[in-house]
Amino acid sequence: MDNKNNKNKNKNQKNNKQGWAIILFTTLVTLLLVLGLYQFMPGSNPKEITYDQFLKMVDERKVEKVKIYSDKIEITPKKKDGSKDTELMFPSMAPKYYTGVMKDDTLSERLYKAKVKYTHEIPDSGGEMFWNIMLTLVLPTLLLFGVFSFFMRKMSKGGGMMGIGKSNAKMYVEKQTGVTFKDVAGQDEAKESLQEVVDFLHNPGKYTSIGAKLPKGALLVGPPGTGKTLLAKAVAGEAKVPFFSLSGSAFVEMYVGVGASRVRDLFKQAQAMAPCIIFIDEIDAIGKSRDNAMGSNDEREQTLNQLLAEMDGFDTDKGLLLLAATNRPEILDPALLRPGRFDRRIIVDAPDLKGRVDVLKVHAKDVKMDETVDLEAIALATSGAVGSDLANMINEAAINAVKNGRQVVSQADLFEAVEVVLVGKEKKDRIMNAEERKIVSYHEVGHALVSALQKDAEPVQKITIVPRTMGALGYVMQTPEEEKFLNTKKELEAMLVGMLAGRAAEEIVFDTVTTGASNDIEKATKIARAMITQYGMSEKFGLIGLESIQHKYLDGRPVMNCGEETAAEIDREVMQMLKDAYEEAKRLLSENREALDKIAAFLIEKETITGKEFMKIFHEVQGNEEEPQKPRIGMKVEEQEQLEHSKEANVEELETTEE
Repeated sequence: MDNKNNKNKNKNQKNNKQGWAIILFTTLVTLLLVLGLYQFMPGSNPKEITYDQFLKMVDERKVEKVKIYSDKIEITPKKKDGSKDTELMFPSMAPKYYTGVMKDDTLSERLYKAKVKYTHEIPDSGGEMFWNIMLTLVLPTLLLFGVFSFFMRKMSKGGGMMGIGKSNAKMYVEKQTGVTFKDVAGQDEAKESLQEVVDFLHNPGKYTSIGAKLPKGALLVGPPGTGKTLLAKAVAGEAKVPFFSLSGSAFVEMYVGVGASRVRDLFKQAQAMAPCIIFIDEIDAIGKSRDNAMGSNDEREQTLNQLLAEMDGFDTDKGLLLLAATNRPEILDPALLRPGRFDRRIIVDAPDLKGRVDVLKVHAKDVKMDETVDLEAIALATSGAVGSDLANMINEAAINAVKNGRQVVSQADLFEAVEVVLVGKEKKDRIMNAEERKIVSYHEVGHALVSALQKDAEPVQKITIVPRTMGALGYVMQTPEEEKFLNTKKELEAMLVGMLAGRAAEEIVFDTVTTGASNDIEKATKIARAMITQYGMSEKFGLIGLESIQHKYLDGRPVMNCGEETAAEIDREVMQMLKDAYEEAKRLLSENREALDKIAAFLIEKETITGKEFMKIFHEVQGNEEEPQKPRIGMKVEEQEQLEHSKEANVEELETTEE
C-alpha cells in the first residue's frame, strides 16, 4: 500500500512539474510574440535622418513637435490628410524620425517661428527607467504567468477551460425540494411505478433477496403540463437520497466534446454519492436519433454516445437510478430506449375525471372556498385539461373573487376561470353594432338549438355573445353528463351537425353567410377527415389507415400515408360528409324556426344566458310547460313525446291491473 501511495505521489509531482513547465513555456512564447509585434509596429523604431533634412522639414513646416535629448533629437512629423485610420486612432503608431545633436544657437528661434512644439529632456537618476521596465516588461510577464496558471489549474481538475466541461447539475438532498407524492394527484399509476423505485432504494434487501434488480432508468413520457418534473421532484422528496437535477440542454455546447465531458463528470459525482438519483429533463435535447442526414450534430451525438456508455458502465447494486422526461419519445434514439438503459416507460398522460377532481383538490387546499363549490362539475367541464391548466384555473378563480371584493371563491368564480383559460377574458370595450349582435346571436343559438334537438349531443351549459380576448365573438359552453373515452359514429356525426349549425342559422335567417364560422369549419373538417382516415368510419375506404399521428404528446399532427389519387378521393369524401351534416343542420333549424327566433331575441337582450334559461324557452315553444326532472337535452322532440306517451300507457296499464 505504501509503495502504491509513493508511486501516486511521484506521479502527481511529475504531473505538477510538467504543468509548471508548460505554463512557463507558454508565458515566455507569448511575451516574445508581444515584444516582436511591438518591434514591428509603425513608430516603434524611429528612422534616422540628417540634420540638414531636419532643418528643411522645420522650414517647410512639416514638423509637429520635437523632443531634444542629450544625444539625439526626436522628430514627430505633421499628419498628412491621407493618414491611415490606425495612425489617427493611435498617435504612437505614427512614423517618427531622429537626428544627432549639433551645436546650433539658432535652432530654438527656427522652431519658434515654425510653430513647432519642442521640449528638452530632464536628466533622471534612473527611477523613471526602473518604473518603465517594471510596467512594460515585468508586470505583463507576471499577469500572463498568473492567467495561464489559473487556466492550467482549472483544466487539471477535469473541468475544462473556465469549467466548461464541468457538470452544472443542481443537487437536492432529502426533502429540500419540498414536494412529496402527496402533492402529486391524478397520476396514480405513475406514482405507483416510482414508489417501487423509491422503496428499492430504501430497502434493497427486500428485492435482492428474491433476485430482483433496480431498474437502471425510467423515462417519464407525456404532454406538457402533466407533471413530469413535479413527479421527479416528488421522488427527490420521498427518496431521501442525493438527487441531481438538470436539463438536457445543459449538455449542449458549441464545442465538440464538452457535452460528453459533462456527462462523465455528472456520473462521476453520482457514483461517488450513490445511492442517488439523476434526473434529466427534456432528454430529447441530447437523445435524438442518430443519423447521417442533413442537420446532424457531432457534439450532440458524442454526448449521446457518452450517455449510453455511462448507463452501461454503472452497477445498479450501488443504487444509482436515472430518471428522464420528454414529450417527444418518437424521436429518441432506439439505443437509448432499449431494456438495460431505460427499463421503464412511465406514461404521464392527461388525468381522467377522478384525476382532475384530485388535482383540483390539491391546488384548492390553500384557497378559501364557499359551500357552493362543486369541483366535480368543474372537472366535468374541463375534459382534456392537464395539471397546469387546472392549477391556473384555481388561481384565476381566486383572483376573480378578490377582484369582485369577496373573501371566498364561489362556483361562479370557478366557471368564469374555466372560460378565461379556455377562451380568454371578456372584451367589454369591444362594442358590436346591432346587426353584428343579431348575427352572432343567431349563430350561437343555432349551435345550441341543434345540440338540444340531437340525441347524441352534449347538454348546453351557457350561451354568450360577449367577445373574448382569444378572438371569439361568442360561444356555447357544453358540459357532458359523464366522462367518455370513446365516441360512436353517431356522436361524431352529431358533432359535425352541431359545429356547422351556426353557419346554417346565418344562411336561414339572413340569406347570407359571414366569416364567423371559420373555426367551426376547421374543427368539423378535422373530425370528418379523422373519421375517414383514422377511425375507419367511411363506407368507401373501409378499414384502412390513411393517416398516422406524429408528435402524439404535442400537437398530434396527422401525416398522410397514401398516394395523391387517394388523397384527392379523401378530400371529396370529406366534402360530401360535411355537406350532408350542413344540410341536416339547416333542416333541423328550419323546422324549429320559432324556437330559434325566440331564443335569439332573448340572448340579444341578455347577452349571456344559462343552459336552464335556454331549455325553458325551448320547452315553452315545444309546448312542454313543465320541465322534466332530468333535462333530456340529447333527445329530439318526437322521441320526448313518444317517451311521455309510453309513460301514460304504463300508468293506465298499472291501474287496470290493480283493479
